[in-house]
Amino acid sequence: MAREEETLKRDEVLAALQRDLQAARYAAQLAQKQYDAADPENRLVADELERRWNDALLRVEELESRIEQQSRTSGQIPPTQPEEFTDLAAALESIWPQADARLKKRIVRTLIHEVVVDVDNATSEIVLVIHWKGGVHTEIRVPRRRRGENTTHTSREAIDAVRQLVRICPDLVIAGVLNRNDLRTGRGNFWTQERVTALRSHHQIPVYSSERRAAEGWMTLTEASAFIGVSPGTLRLAVERNKIPAEHPLPNGPWIFNRASLTGDAVTELVGRARARRGHPTIPTTQQGSLDLSTP
Repeated sequence: MAREEETLKRDEVLAALQRDLQAARYAAQLAQKQYDAADPENRLVADELERRWNDALLRVEELESRIEQQSRTSGQIPPTQPEEFTDLAAALESIWPQADARLKKRIVRTLIHEVVVDVDNATSEIVLVIHWKGGVHTEIRVPRRRRGENTTHTSREAIDAVRQLVRICPDLVIAGVLNRNDLRTGRGNFWTQERVTALRSHHQIPVYSSERRAAEGWMTLTEASAFIGVSPGTLRLAVERNKIPAEHPLPNGPWIFNRASLTGDAVTELVGRARARRGHPTIPTTQQGSLDLSTP
């Protein structure tokens, strides 16, 4: 049974990659149309659209390569021996403590067919019967939560992300970022503006303020790149290479820059290289003023 399920899994992976490739090709076509329709004189917009188009094309190439590799290896993989699954089971104990939440979810979905939940009123316990993919059943009993007890807690990752994101965006936008990153409330619900507001209030996190944002100098990637006069892609590459500091609370969320970090030799060098590539070796006076490049 396990061997058959392994084959089925490989087929499902290939089918999922095919669907992702179809979506990626559509996204690349759309990005190209947006780039072609952009005003070439608007350099910032054109650079950003070009970056999106390139990212979409790279995504297509990546998926095509993965599909080719998956198709090639599917026919080469020999039948799995029972002892191999025994080795995997033994390795799970060492892998689990080091795995992040997403990997743990993938492992659970691979191993468990379903979980049946019942209540034992006589012992005031919740009874869970786990049906494993191999056909084995396991019973687990946990005490029922008493009235008035609160055992649900929002993850530290979500709280820390909200604490950083309020620097550049309001609660409604923050809710969308949390949902895009598959983060849920302590009760497992999707985030809304009201729930983000309640979380901030509980943890004494200040509300977003455009005045405080301007005073403290917080910026998004697009704003920061316009501030120093380079494309967003160029600035993001510099951040990823640890040349310029920035915060990125969640993978599918905005970058956060501070105006104070956008001065100094590293930024001056970055702007100089970017302008040299575009055929503008000198920096305009207005850019020099915004960057404080005259200050040693």
